[in-house]
Amino acid sequence: MEVLTRCTGGLLATHSIFSSFSSSLATQGSLIAALLKIRLSFLPGRSFWRPVSSAMTSQRHQDVADQLPDSIPTAGLIIIGDEILKGQTQDTNTYFLTRKLHNLGVKVKRISVIPDDVQTIADEVAAFSKQFTFVLTSGGIGPTHDDITFEGVAVAFGEKVHPHPMLVQFISSYFKTDDLSSPAMKMAHIPESAVLHFGEDKSKGIKSRYPIISVRNVTVFPGVPHLLERAFELLGKKLFHTPGMEFCVRVVYLTADEVSIASLLNEVVAEFPSVSFGSYPKLFHSYYKTKITLESLNTEILKEAEQCLRSKLPRDIFIDYKEDTVTSPWEHIDRLLLSSPSLQTPIQEALDILSKCFDRYSAEEICICYNGGKDCLVVLHLAYAMMLRNFPNTKLQAVYITENKVFPQVTEFVQQSINRYDLDCEVIPGPMKGALCQLLKKRPKIKAVIMGTRCSDPYSDTLEFFSATDKDWPPMMRVNAILNWKYNNVWDFIRGLYLPYCSLYDRGYTSLGSQDNTLPNPLLETKDRIGQVMYLPAYQLKQYNMERKELQHLHSLFKSSSTICFISRTATSLLIHESAIMYFLHLELTFPPIFESAGTISHLTYNINTLPILQSAGFANTLSSVASDVQVPGDLP
Repeated sequence: MEVLTRCTGGLLATHSIFSSFSSSLATQGSLIAALLKIRLSFLPGRSFWRPVSSAMTSQRHQDVADQLPDSIPTAGLIIIGDEILKGQTQDTNTYFLTRKLHNLGVKVKRISVIPDDVQTIADEVAAFSKQFTFVLTSGGIGPTHDDITFEGVAVAFGEKVHPHPMLVQFISSYFKTDDLSSPAMKMAHIPESAVLHFGEDKSKGIKSRYPIISVRNVTVFPGVPHLLERAFELLGKKLFHTPGMEFCVRVVYLTADEVSIASLLNEVVAEFPSVSFGSYPKLFHSYYKTKITLESLNTEILKEAEQCLRSKLPRDIFIDYKEDTVTSPWEHIDRLLLSSPSLQTPIQEALDILSKCFDRYSAEEICICYNGGKDCLVVLHLAYAMMLRNFPNTKLQAVYITENKVFPQVTEFVQQSINRYDLDCEVIPGPMKGALCQLLKKRPKIKAVIMGTRCSDPYSDTLEFFSATDKDWPPMMRVNAILNWKYNNVWDFIRGLYLPYCSLYDRGYTSLGSQDNTLPNPLLETKDRIGQVMYLPAYQLKQYNMERKELQHLHSLFKSSSTICFISRTATSLLIHESAIMYFLHLELTFPPIFESAGTISHLTYNINTLPILQSAGFANTLSSVASDVQVPGDLP
């Protein structure tokens, strides 16, 4: 559960020009009061309301609701620009403004996207100004023919635009022109009653040179995203925040789908009319299926509403999900160490190895080799935490070595990781040896490469925590911080911290390679409610030694065998590789032609030509046992 405390605000305390509008705002009535009068309730899947019987509301909750503040500030956003309506420019300003306004306690009630037309702008501004506490416009400020927002706002209030002396002086100095009819001077012509607001950050000594313009309760922002964002950061709190009005939000995450909890949720909504509920389903999320938000101006009633919700729903569907465990990693790692005793030894061992690495090498000498897999994700998170502790103002260097026919989901997740951890990443085509040579050419100071290798990986059982590369490889120190980690340790760490991971793991893939040699793990195969084959998530695999893709490769070889023989499952051949026998036993359920049973003797259909595959997969020491147990049927050539 997340608890966010916010302050709602208004512009009336800042803009003296708003005094004439206080009476008109008062006539709009209180949102909360209106909700209480019509007894509104929640519709599942959306953050809005519907009328229900007044008998469903307790007197206790009504008494608390009557004590709430008279009004919640509201806002309407008007996005202006033909380029938005034509799809030529992506609108990011709406997302930014709605999020920032909500953090200030302002309810955005409507968003309108309109063309560059003076009368359309005027009509929309006039209508919004009467309906909402604040109106924010974006776009249409500049020197060109379609920059007509100031003119449209002026028309909305029966005014004309005129050259403002302060802006004329600034434009004249900046653009070196005194011609009031020049394109540049168009930005100096604003509505007659406009108020100028100069943003200022005293802690950094920053003051904006060109102001933000407001007319009555309408504030005009530029359309260029970075200019709008900078202006809002400097002025948003001053213009749209009223101190002293607490606005609390609680978030609850459920592992149940929205449909299954809708009826009980509606009961809670009906009982707490002063609380705004939102329900947001997640169809393909790794941790939860439904997110419930509760908002109220009264912390006491909000707490009661959450307790009521928890009492009505099954206890085991609640999850203490955290949206962000990356920004402050140590806080969550420490919490995980306390709550998961089985992870204390592996985590501490990995942190000790990384601590030695950061003691021996400088930030510019350390790089992480990252491929988007589960093991690399673990070391990335731990290395990122160590980087913040040791070199807080330096980005962690990384290299992503691509391979042919990589899954698009892997590529997408790697890019998300680069953004999430703010990595200074090189993307270099494989194979590994050549890619590392290219890396050293680009960044010759690199000496240590942090790897996501575990001793159960192929050819890794002899590695040490610090292993230098072979003589014919680029000279680097491989740092294997999670060498002794088990499969379950990896997943307990990732899911214990609620870290995002590649979506393929939720589809039954337990080890990721290229699309040519990677399949879902058949041990995770199951069926859904209508009988279709599906795969459980990777973290549900119980046979921890069955994650490797080599066995999945053997699976595809056996499936396509043409030359066959039989291997008896005797006491001798059972010693070949216990995990392989377990794997083949599972194939009996999925591919009956491959496996036959006769009493206590089981026979495996097997391609004699794939014996070298067993050798390359690490079965060389028992290859003779396999060969001696082969029985070729007489009817085969």
